[in-house]
Amino acid sequence: MKLSKSVTVPVTLSLKFGGTAKNGEDYKTIANSVTVSAKSNSVVIPVEILSDKIAEGEETVEITLTASSNADVVIGNPEKASLTITDEVVAIDLKPEQARNYMVNKNATDETVALFYNLKTLAKTSFMIGQHDALLSFYKNNTGDSDIKKTTGFDPGMSGGDFMFIADDENTGKDDNWWYAQEKLITGAAVKAYNKGMVNMFCWHLREPYEGKSFYTSEMTDIQKKNAFKSILPGGVNHEYYKKKLEKIAQVTKALKGTDGKLIPIIFRPFHEFDGDWFWWGKSFCTADEYIQNWRFTVEYLRDTLGVSNMLFAFSPDASFTSESDYLSRYPGDAYVDVLGFDDYGDFDNKGESGVNNANKKLQIISKLAKERVKIAGLTETGYFITPGKNNIISGLYSTNFYNAMTQNNVDLSFITFWGNGGDTYCTPPPAATDASDFIQFTRKDKAALLNKTPNMYKMP
Repeated sequence: MKLSKSVTVPVTLSLKFGGTAKNGEDYKTIANSVTVSAKSNSVVIPVEILSDKIAEGEETVEITLTASSNADVVIGNPEKASLTITDEVVAIDLKPEQARNYMVNKNATDETVALFYNLKTLAKTSFMIGQHDALLSFYKNNTGDSDIKKTTGFDPGMSGGDFMFIADDENTGKDDNWWYAQEKLITGAAVKAYNKGMVNMFCWHLREPYEGKSFYTSEMTDIQKKNAFKSILPGGVNHEYYKKKLEKIAQVTKALKGTDGKLIPIIFRPFHEFDGDWFWWGKSFCTADEYIQNWRFTVEYLRDTLGVSNMLFAFSPDASFTSESDYLSRYPGDAYVDVLGFDDYGDFDNKGESGVNNANKKLQIISKLAKERVKIAGLTETGYFITPGKNNIISGLYSTNFYNAMTQNNVDLSFITFWGNGGDTYCTPPPAATDASDFIQFTRKDKAALLNKTPNMYKMP
């Protein structure tokens, strides 16, 4: 702080502190006043940063001059100074025996702990390529091997599933029921994936609780949109209904076993893309506190009450965030999240290099957070939908755009999951497609890993 000229007597200036950093907590306590000595025109206000083990992103310190003890010393403009505190990223060298300490469920099965550890350490060298419904949904309904294996010769490292049909109101659990038939297909695919050595990740397109018909707000009434999320919170009119849905998920998850007789670990990714408004759990239909409350209840009910021990929990907004604070605005806390991700279609939809750079900036954010908090980071859902005859392929989409987004600026990412193929549309090209060679080139790059390049994910090294 500096005066325009020196004064003959000491001058005391009163200070006010602002910004996101806290005086005495994030930096060493600074008194509420400072004195400029006689015959001096400046004084240094030291800001000594206090270190802690909490990763808080960027924080600001603002110091404002509010009053002077000398009427001849007038506070001018600017009267405020500011600086930014940036956390240093310190990546922990995770040891196998430490993995449980950083997981949501400290009592997880050994295979689930191994999955957490192996996904976390995989990011140091490569990222796993996955696809939603990899073993269940195919381009042109050409069943058999996964479409990725048809094109590349190898299965993806990850397969996605959905609890939507499994937890549907119409699922009676009887053999003659269509919904139950879907449950058997989905769980059968999960078992098949595990037996192959693949990772299973489940999202949940939960239908609204009043009529159980849709998860899209465009198909809901205004009353449903306004009340659906609040109604499933503890004390809400549909809370018991929601608990029944979780009980169904727990029942199915606890029954998933491989040919080795072990419980199959899954990554559970509920209430995704919550920063948009297309789902009834979106940002316009619940507050941040309500979203966090429901997430924590969901985890605690599955883990503590229902005893699910083979589940990792993934947090995945859409790609609207532009900063760390944006990303964490509805974050339920490290004790409730194992995987940091986000879904991103828009940045790869004919956006070229600028889209790649935007995606990479967001991937840098989750990579940094995962290093600080000892979490897994991945692109949880993405793709570009090609319907031959209706839209054109993008040159270098896979080997350049997706690969560069996943590798530039030293990001550490464990996986990328493309949405599933089906009907006349694909997100990963079939063998005869003109962009198949580009996809093959993508899968053969150094940091890309199909199933043939991943370790045994369910065994500690």
